[in-house]
Amino acid sequence: MALWAGLVWAFAVILYRTTGRAVHPLGLNLFKTALGSILLAATVLAFRQPVFPARPWQSYALLAASGIIGITVSDTLFFACLNRLGAGLTGIVDCVNIPFVILFSFVFVGERLTARQFLGVVLILAAIVLVSGKKDAALPSRRDLLPGIGLGIVAMITMAAGIVMIKPLLRQTPVLWATFLRSAAAAAALAVVMLFHPRRGPILRPLRSATNWTSMVPAAVLGSYIALAAWMAGMKFTQASVAAPLSQLNSVFIFILAAIFLKEKITGVKTVAVALATLGAVFVSWPG
Repeated sequence: MALWAGLVWAFAVILYRTTGRAVHPLGLNLFKTALGSILLAATVLAFRQPVFPARPWQSYALLAASGIIGITVSDTLFFACLNRLGAGLTGIVDCVNIPFVILFSFVFVGERLTARQFLGVVLILAAIVLVSGKKDAALPSRRDLLPGIGLGIVAMITMAAGIVMIKPLLRQTPVLWATFLRSAAAAAALAVVMLFHPRRGPILRPLRSATNWTSMVPAAVLGSYIALAAWMAGMKFTQASVAAPLSQLNSVFIFILAAIFLKEKITGVKTVAVALATLGAVFVSWPG
């Protein structure tokens, strides 16, 4: 499930990159999260599961908080990063998610980091340092590069926090329902933000364009429905510190797909950074 989530998410990122040229990160996040929530609700009903089962209010509150942190905040920052860095570099920054999942898993869930996993973390961080410190004509300007990396890192921190905080709860919670509730809470929070946003008109206007829907709809189906459910399943059925690196192999998929579909230039710096980040992900996914 974790590997499947990474592959599907890579295709979604390519589509999000195309859409992000015309749609504001907040608007794009609202659209894909709302559509994903509708599809997840329909799937929950199709499997004859209750949409709002009788569970402790603490479970609802924890899943809702997880969705707001890990989707409302994280995905908005992720899309802003994607707009600045492009798909290939964003895939590299995306790997920062792994060290923070491991850190939060160690602190809050009690999972332990081995020497091999620690080496993997070092390799991932080395990839980020290489990209941020190397001058390359194919890289974005420093005006976009450093803020983009910063936005991406904060996005990964909030994403990691959002998933690790519900890891114990996932052990006794149906995956589809938990995924739906996180997504619905995130969509509701985004709707409230847009209601009071001073620029809600210009932000929401592109969402009514049929041209934008051609990439937004498949991106939402892939990213906020299929990949999200698979990612949650991976987190449920194995250690968070193992599932995260496996799904994070999307950096390789994104790198290749960005070159094929977005014509992003493949350079030595990018190639070495992807190799380091991927090797780090492999090391981190081998506990013991």
